[in-house]
Amino acid sequence: MSNPLLQAFFVGRAAAEILSERLEFAITDAFSELGKWDAETREQLRQFTDEVLERANRAAEAADTAQTTGYGETSSRAVDLQAMIDELRAEIATLRTELQRFKSGNSL
Repeated sequence: MSNPLLQAFFVGRAAAEILSERLEFAITDAFSELGKWDAETREQLRQFTDEVLERANRAAEAADTAQTTGYGETSSRAVDLQAMIDELRAEIATLRTELQRFKSGNSL
């Protein structure tokens, strides 16, 4: 090749082909890494979701077990609480009556 213009053309074309191939490999590698990252992220999210649901189920089962085994206690506590509320209401009614008597005794 004695013509420098022709030689420059072929050198430029070869350089463009090599750059194109390297760019293609770089883009392919980048998409490959992106795909790996996406797959790993999805797997981690799936594992996180499974772990959250597992813990929630265990907590729900523990609550059900506690409620089932302590049902009598819970029921007696509710009865005791209701009895206490009834007693407090009765005391309030008694105090209101006494207060009315006191007010009517002082106004005369």
